[in-house]
Amino acid sequence: MHQHNHEPTSYNRAFAIGVALNLGFVVVEAVYGFLAGSLALVADAGHNLSDVVSLLLAWGAAMLARRRPTATRTYGYRKATVLAALGGAILLLIALGAIAWEAIGRFAHPAPVEEITVIVVAGIGVLVNAFTAWLFLAGRKRDLNLRSAYLHMAADAGVSVGVVVTGVVIMFTRWYWVDPAVSLAIVAIVLVGTWGLLRDSFNLAMDAVPTRIKPDEVREYLESLPGVAEVHDLHIWAMSTTESAMTAHLVMPTPPEDDGFLQNVAHELHQRFDIEHPTIQIERGDKGTTCELAENDRV
Repeated sequence: MHQHNHEPTSYNRAFAIGVALNLGFVVVEAVYGFLAGSLALVADAGHNLSDVVSLLLAWGAAMLARRRPTATRTYGYRKATVLAALGGAILLLIALGAIAWEAIGRFAHPAPVEEITVIVVAGIGVLVNAFTAWLFLAGRKRDLNLRSAYLHMAADAGVSVGVVVTGVVIMFTRWYWVDPAVSLAIVAIVLVGTWGLLRDSFNLAMDAVPTRIKPDEVREYLESLPGVAEVHDLHIWAMSTTESAMTAHLVMPTPPEDDGFLQNVAHELHQRFDIEHPTIQIERGDKGTTCELAENDRV
């Protein structure tokens, strides 16, 4: 039995606005970062550029996910959202490595910084990043692809606040080492925020059970169904960052006579566990009935 879900909400407008705002800000931040001699600004510009690429990946994946299935791609391009989230996390890690390397080198040769420029440009960054994060606020809880966009932008807003603080501290203390120190702090903060995204997107790419679904609870529900003697060959995986699928064998001494049983089970799986595409195979027999896929470690 198979059940379909409604198409995901389109965030095309949010992606378009986010990409335009952040791309424009990257140019401004990079130019003034070089002119002001601020590694913190240049580092933040490089990070923001990686976020623009991530937004483009997420946007493209979201559009691909809405394409209809074909004879050879029976699930369509839904998995593109998972790959985009994973790719965005990897790109960010590469950018962070480059920023950290440059910051460590700057400790040996600290350079003067134009504080006012740093404060003003980073202040603009706080507004741009916070607004972009707000665009994806509503969808972040359900969609890992949107969560990726939200976390990147929210982290950037916090990082820009840190750059503002850098300018203020240097203005009053002339401690130029604070600039590369804040750059390393930027790396640490974003790295912590990215780890969860990298872990979750990698797990989904490997067809692990989505974190919002508890497989033991799904098994308990299926085993509690009237007439079910045993459940085996239970698999749950993500078709995309928003949709999940499941297959299971139900052993029943007396199988139901119509599809009403399967329809009810599919409805409950959707309502209780957010599983949109359940496929259930009923096998006639009692507990312990021989089936090639009955062992828990069989795939």
